[in-house]
Amino acid sequence: MRTSSYFISTLKEAPADAEILSHQLMTRAGLVKRLAGGIYTWMPLGLRVLRKVENIVREEMNRAGAIELSMPAVQPAELWQESGRWEKYGPELLRLKDRHQRDFVIGPTHEEVITDIVRREIKSYRQLPRHFYQVQTKFRDEIRPRFGVMRGREFLMKDGYSFHAGFEDLRREYRNMFDTYTRIFTRLGLRFRVVAADPGAIGGSGSHEFHVLADSGEDALAFCPASDYAANVELAEALAPETPRAAPSAAMTKVATPDKKRCEDVAEFLGVPIERTVKAIAVMRAPEGGQDGGTDTGFALILLRGDHDLNEVKTQKIVGDFRFARDDEIAAALGGPPGYIGPVGAGVPVFADRGVAAMSDFICGANEAGHHLTGVNFGRDLPEPGAVADLRNVVAGDPSPDGRGRLEICRGIEVGHIFQLRKKYSEAMKCCFLDADGKSQVMEMGCYGIGVSRIVGAAIEQCHDARGIVFPRAIAPFEVCVVPMGYAKSEAVRAAADRLYATLGAAGIDVLLDDRDERPGVLFADMELIGVPHRVVVGERGLAEGKLEYKGRTDAQAQMVPIEAIGEFIEARLCAA
Repeated sequence: MRTSSYFISTLKEAPADAEILSHQLMTRAGLVKRLAGGIYTWMPLGLRVLRKVENIVREEMNRAGAIELSMPAVQPAELWQESGRWEKYGPELLRLKDRHQRDFVIGPTHEEVITDIVRREIKSYRQLPRHFYQVQTKFRDEIRPRFGVMRGREFLMKDGYSFHAGFEDLRREYRNMFDTYTRIFTRLGLRFRVVAADPGAIGGSGSHEFHVLADSGEDALAFCPASDYAANVELAEALAPETPRAAPSAAMTKVATPDKKRCEDVAEFLGVPIERTVKAIAVMRAPEGGQDGGTDTGFALILLRGDHDLNEVKTQKIVGDFRFARDDEIAAALGGPPGYIGPVGAGVPVFADRGVAAMSDFICGANEAGHHLTGVNFGRDLPEPGAVADLRNVVAGDPSPDGRGRLEICRGIEVGHIFQLRKKYSEAMKCCFLDADGKSQVMEMGCYGIGVSRIVGAAIEQCHDARGIVFPRAIAPFEVCVVPMGYAKSEAVRAAADRLYATLGAAGIDVLLDDRDERPGVLFADMELIGVPHRVVVGERGLAEGKLEYKGRTDAQAQMVPIEAIGEFIEARLCAA
């Protein structure tokens, strides 16, 4: 490809709405152009990257035995009503009516559609197992789309669905997809980690996430360097303290703590470690059936150690559906303002984290403005908690749940997720088959997703420097750029550049010849910005010495290579990458 016959549209500055680095660099490099909030046009350079990601995903899915199809983006509401997700999915589901006033949705995912296909087409155990997948544009109406393609409303996704006669066969395919996804992200050239995860709204029994590691990642991941343990922080178990609760050694005392509402401030004011404080979080528990099923069932307190953070996913499993209480509800239930609330004399249900249940002589709010209680003990000053459970996020240094070391925390960007759906959709939609005895059985299902367009943003978050994008070779828009100095002015430079361009192309190398009539600084800056891994400069001085200048994207210095050896040299560098 020659730049003179291609389209490259780079910018010196990122637009003001580009919040994170990948969004800034994708916009500056001309990979995408914003059309509306969360909706982007993939420009020629960006599309090359996107297609390379897509091709690797497709090759590995086909290798794994999955069968590609393409399902409609527009789906009838009846299928979503049948599965029960019409009411549950929320406002992210874009709903519309056709000219006949029939309800449809723009698909954010395709569990309902594929289940409908399979229940119509597959009748016998002899036709199982089956795994269908597609690479298709999805739409989720995010309330505040941000971070460019990382959290857009329209995005490209690979979604796959497997159907099985039994759970053991589902587990086999789940392992197959685990290995397939590992190959995909390895081929993409990205540093990634696989973690156990919560199935969330998709449902099912087993779930793993694939995260590209990046300091800017939204997700916190807990892992143990001494073992294979890894989990999303929302799922990672915080073990109970190893030492039992100590006996009380102090009397409960009310102390003045004027304007000290945070545990950090209280601890500093009283001159004690924050680990001796307990924070109470007021919540309103929803009725059976969730927040939409009726009025809240009642006020409750969740207790955490002062230096710990609430894990809402874990808490929901113990407390049930809940929301945080409003100030007026807190005042009505406890008689004190937020910042000074506590469990002593509260007379409301109390859920305590394991760490709190092991504490003695702790400090908590007194349910009175400007006051806290010190020397508080369960069983003496207040009843034992109604429930004790793991309700907090793990932190670095916590013991690993597998008992083989201490946890560390890193950041990641979720780019893949696999689920054992089991029978959540097949049972609701009566997706059945006849077994060997002629009896009707409900199919087991698996679900496997990869955010194809999200991978591009995640790769840039991981792979960049001060000069721009540093794409891995597998997904770079071009593997090599040939940059001639004075292409339009020097016959010798033009002839040498054309020969090298033809030679590399004939070797199957994805090469870009930058034949623009621009200053060298502009040519170099653009090639570095768009992330081409290898650069060869053709100049009159080098030609006079029989050499060309080579520089890898991350190399500190360029090096001169004999003209006759440049082809083999480039191929060796590509193979090494």
